[in-house]
Amino acid sequence: MKLNALIILLIFAASCKGVSQEKGEMAKNESQDVKEFAVQKTEAEWKKELTDAQFYVLRKAATENPFTSDLLDNKKEGVYVCAGCDTPLFKSATKFDSGTGWPSFYEEIEGNVAYDVDYKIGYKRTEEHCATCGGHLGHVFEDGPAPTGERHCINGVALKFVPES
Repeated sequence: MKLNALIILLIFAASCKGVSQEKGEMAKNESQDVKEFAVQKTEAEWKKELTDAQFYVLRKAATENPFTSDLLDNKKEGVYVCAGCDTPLFKSATKFDSGTGWPSFYEEIEGNVAYDVDYKIGYKRTEEHCATCGGHLGHVFEDGPAPTGERHCINGVALKFVPES
């Protein structure tokens, strides 16, 4: 019983790690402007148009479980578009197997992906959004392959694949 109480106490203490100083620093150094996107819809409209999984990832910044996306092993040529508004986001030629469980790309289609800062898990990450509708896509990291060195780790439900004709 004492061991269980100790474990719960340790978990609680670890979960209380404050990031207020980091957020304060972010406010000084990085823009937190509310962004206007070309495609604007109400929450009810998004819920009507998207599956539950797409809604929670694109509109609520959730993360799908790893290794669950049908697009993970897709090797066909084409373009990956936003599941919310069909904006082209990534070309199949830039897709690679990162081993992380999510579709990964080393380069976005320039101008179609927007970036923000995310502190949701206690440290700074670069969050990616569709530049047209603002839908949450995933995160970009600096541990990808050449030529960019980037790994765009994207939720598969945030994407639709359009094969090359």
